[in-house]
This record gives sequence, C-alpha cells and structure tokens, in this order.
Amino acid sequence: MVGAIFARGGSKGVPRKNLRTLAGRPLIAHAIETAFASTMIDRVIVSTDDDEIAEVARQYGAEVPFMRPKELAQDDSPEWFAWRHAIKALDSLGSGPKMDVLACVPTTSPMRVVEDVDACIRLCLDSDADLVITVKRAQRNPYRDMVVLDEAGYARVVISTDEPISTYVRQAAPIVYDVTTVAYAVRPRFVSESDSMLDGKVRAVVIPGERALDIDTEVDLKFAEFLIAQKPAPGPGQD
Repeated sequence: MVGAIFARGGSKGVPRKNLRTLAGRPLIAHAIETAFASTMIDRVIVSTDDDEIAEVARQYGAEVPFMRPKELAQDDSPEWFAWRHAIKALDSLGSGPKMDVLACVPTTSPMRVVEDVDACIRLCLDSDADLVITVKRAQRNPYRDMVVLDEAGYARVVISTDEPISTYVRQAAPIVYDVTTVAYAVRPRFVSESDSMLDGKVRAVVIPGERALDIDTEVDLKFAEFLIAQKPAPGPGQD
C-alpha cells in the first residue's frame, strides 16, 4: 500500500506552509510520520515541485521518486491532477506492486490520528467505493441557518423545504457534513478515468471536528500549536 503526501512549494495563506514548524517539526513531517505509523501503508512517497521540501521529506524517511511538474503545483492547480501524475509516474517507474488503493495523507491536517487514515483505507478496500473521503459534522446548515441574497438584497434559505424555517429546529434539519483534508483513499483507476472526485462512488469516514483542523492561515497554525500543547504528556511506556 502506498501512502502519498502532496506538498507543493507555494502557498499564499501561510508562506512555505509545508516547511513551517509545528511542535518542533516541519508540517510535512507530521503527515509523513502518520503515514509510517499506519499498519496498512508500507511505502510513503512525497509529490512536490520543491527541492527543499523533497530534501526534508527524505530526512524523515519518505521517498521522493519523482518531482511534480511546475504546472501541477500552481495556486489554481487541482490536486486531483497531481494525484493522477503520481499514479502515472509510479506506474512508469515500475517500482513496487500494482496499487489497489492509494492513500493520500495531506500535510494540512496535523491533528489527525493514524486510525483516521486506516479507516479510509479499510472502507475503500472493503466496499465498492471509488473514493473514500473524510468529513466532519458541519456547524452551519443550509436547510436552517445559511442564506443567499438575491439581486434585490433579500435573504432566503439556501435549501428550502416544505417546513417553515421557524419550525425547522436543529434536531429536525437533515445533518450535513463538511469535507475535510484529514485523509483520502482512492482507486487509481478512478483517478485516471475521472476528472472530479465526486464523479464516482464516494463513501465517507466521519471525523471529530477537533481532528479535522485544516492549516490554511497563520491563525490555523497558531491554533494547532495550542491544541497540541493541551494534549496530555504520554505516560510510562507510551510514545
């Protein structure tokens, strides 16, 4: 099983984000360490366009068997196509057995636990899913407390129902979820044949909100430091 980490050099919200220090280690190191901790992943690779990121990845034990083309590492480059490139590159290199599932471990969710990654892999292997994503329960709900404004500036609920919004209490509204960047497990064939992750059969693993923090701003990075500082120290015999 291949665990892949996609880490481009550019980042607007947090400059050099993948190399920024969190709890004494570069952000990318947290993803690499989680991938190695999985009992289902036996090879960890990094896809990057950046020589410094590649060097740091190797220092933490990951392989960098190819470099990502610059055109697949821009601010507006869909990561889906970086996935496709990685699958093709590994296939062309002919290194390792044929992949049934590719596990993606994004650098931006350092609060995840390895069980989150393994749950995605298991669900993908044990079902007919083309892709398994991670989700968390959304705090806002388009059936109840999210609105759009029309051309005249009037507000209306995003998704209307037969029930008046005033009676659509929290418990009655359908549960909705936010897609997170905690982990993905995907069938390589699906990536090669489709242009969007939601084109196929998609299953989801529900993750607690506190493990789904996505590092996108400096505030997110500070909040991650805070959360890590609140974790209890490991006891005797624990890592």
